[in-house]
Amino acid sequence: MAEAGAVRHRGLGLILLALTLVADRVSKEALIGRLDGQDAITVTDFFNLVMVWNRGVSFGLFQQGDAAGRYLLTGFAVVVALVLIAWMWRNAARIAVTGLAFVAGGALGNAYDRVVYGAVADFFDFHLFGFHFWAFNIADAAITIGVGFLLLDAFRGGAKVAPSLKEQ
Repeated sequence: MAEAGAVRHRGLGLILLALTLVADRVSKEALIGRLDGQDAITVTDFFNLVMVWNRGVSFGLFQQGDAAGRYLLTGFAVVVALVLIAWMWRNAARIAVTGLAFVAGGALGNAYDRVVYGAVADFFDFHLFGFHFWAFNIADAAITIGVGFLLLDAFRGGAKVAPSLKEQ
């Protein structure tokens, strides 16, 4: 039964992963040229569009100024995404598949930026009461939402992983 669930949710996972990549690429293609070299564009009282080139990982940690560091981060992101896709492929729980697809898609979206631009393009800037949250992009949002789905799955009793072919 677990195998049937894994097969049934594979399509969902692949669709969500692809949608994450497409939404991330479309938003970046639309905003990078428009925002690069400009000051923030005020959208609402609590939301701006800004252009921030992140050479590190989440929240600007581990900033990398050289090519070796950039390729190390890119390689790590791709390996993590491939592991998550393999996990997604074997998982029979829809909520876990959803989370894994979002995280893998976000990781691949940001890895693409590092290869093409040398850094990750972030531009959504929310602020409230004088505090600016970290600028982020759709890939970052997908990773955060995906982790939320994975935590929810874990609190609901964990993943149902389909048996491997060797175990059948």
